[in-house]
Amino acid sequence: MTVHDIRAFNRFYTNAIGALDYSRHLYAPYTLTESRVLYELAHSPRTDAADLRTELSLDAGYLSRILNKFEQDGLIERTASHRDTRRRHVTLTDRGRETAALLAERANESVSALLATVPSTDRPRLSQALRTVREILSDGRPPRREDVVLREPGPGDLGWIVQRNAALYAAEYGFNADYEGLVAKIVADFAVDHDPHLERVWIAELDGRPVGCVMCVRDEAPGTARLRLLVVEPDARGLGIGDRLVTAVIDFAREAGYREVVLWTNDILGAARRIYQRHGFALVAEKPHRSFGKDLTGQDWRLDLHRARGGDE
Repeated sequence: MTVHDIRAFNRFYTNAIGALDYSRHLYAPYTLTESRVLYELAHSPRTDAADLRTELSLDAGYLSRILNKFEQDGLIERTASHRDTRRRHVTLTDRGRETAALLAERANESVSALLATVPSTDRPRLSQALRTVREILSDGRPPRREDVVLREPGPGDLGWIVQRNAALYAAEYGFNADYEGLVAKIVADFAVDHDPHLERVWIAELDGRPVGCVMCVRDEAPGTARLRLLVVEPDARGLGIGDRLVTAVIDFAREAGYREVVLWTNDILGAARRIYQRHGFALVAEKPHRSFGKDLTGQDWRLDLHRARGGDE
């Protein structure tokens, strides 16, 4: 392996994905670096300039010029940190989220077009090759938040949701097979009959494998969405995956025209409840019950999307 080998691969890959073909307007009207900053902001809603500078290894002056441009375009808002007035929080506006989503959609379409040329029998080999490159060049570095992607479910993913929910809740909380039956019914109902404009599933993927999931489905109450089956693999926790999955549900529910998001959980799920609280959910009711072989306290939580829009999610 030589420097020439790596540079040759870089030239090949940039041509393959069209990164140098500005006529395609993949990132227009923003540069690749600006689009990368937008991506980071979209997936880290409570970051600041110092975090961005460290995460992306950008020059402070260069990043400042990018953020100034974003602010002039109405894509971001900057506020002083409550903990350190020298630091400035950077958050996307509604327009900023829409722009980031558009750029992500264009990038996904570009890569999907590239993958369409790869035979399905070669895709596992390609995926393994990409993982190998990342593992070798990361030199043992632990995974970062940016390594996680949220995507729609593919073949087998709905079955994975059932299997991993059942296995994790059995291992961590001692739930019996009744819980697996409940999850299987929820997933089967979604698979058989769902409205893609009002209901959706997200899979969190890390290094080519699913490590988390969540569902947004219609509730019986008009104008109400229900968040269901949030789970994150133990070895992927600490990367903000739960926060991103809940954010995805909230953003989708708001865009779909729902007035509120509700969920049911149990008081023993402390980490999940803290995520819900951070996003503005309020506890509205709780009741003891015997389910899944355990004595539990069920909780109903609710998020008013109209009130949350003006607050800090």
